[in-house]
Amino acid sequence: MKQNLTDAGPDPVDARLGARLAELRAEHGWSLGELAERSGVSRSTLSRAERAEISPTAAVLNRLCNVYGRTMSRLLSEVEAEPAPLLRAAEQPVWEDRASGFVRRSVSPPHPGLRGELVEGRLAPGADLAYDRPPVPGLEQHIWVLEGALEVTAQDVGHRLDAGDCLRLRVGGPTRFRCAGPREARYVLAVVLP
Repeated sequence: MKQNLTDAGPDPVDARLGARLAELRAEHGWSLGELAERSGVSRSTLSRAERAEISPTAAVLNRLCNVYGRTMSRLLSEVEAEPAPLLRAAEQPVWEDRASGFVRRSVSPPHPGLRGELVEGRLAPGADLAYDRPPVPGLEQHIWVLEGALEVTAQDVGHRLDAGDCLRLRVGGPTRFRCAGPREARYVLAVVLP
C-alpha cells in the first residue's frame, strides 16, 4: 500500500482496506469520534484512511488492530482474495510503510480459523518502528533475523539480534523494532494468537 494518489485514484489495496476499516467501525456501531477515542488515532486520519485518501502507517493500523482484536496480518488478509492453502512467493501480499522504512510480506496463506502466521519484515538502515500496544494482548512472537541486525525492545528490555538469532516473547505492551546496522535488517516474524 502506497501513499500514492494518481489520476487513476487510490491504490486498490488501500481502497479495499479503507472499505474494510469502515465496515469494522460500522459493525461495532461506533462513530469516527468514538473510534478516535478508543484508538488514539485522530478523527481526520481515520476518516481519510476509510476513504482511501491516505495509506495508514503501521502504527495507525496497529492501534486499529488493537481496538478490533485482530493481528495486522488478519486485517490485511480480509482485504485480499479468498485464502488458499498454498501461497506462492510471487503472490504473497507486500505492504510498505514508507514513513518508517518498513516493508512487510505476508508469507503464510491467510486463514481466519488458524492462530499462527509467518511474516517477513524488512527495515531499512536507520529505520525505527514503534508500537504503543500489541494488536492483540498476549500475542506470542518469534523473531528470527535472516540478514543484518535488529534491535527489539519489549517490556522495557532491549535485545540485539544478529543474523541467525531468534527471540521469543509474549507481547503485552509497547514494542520497538530498529534496524541496528548499516544495511537492511530482514527477519521472519512468527505470530501466534493467544
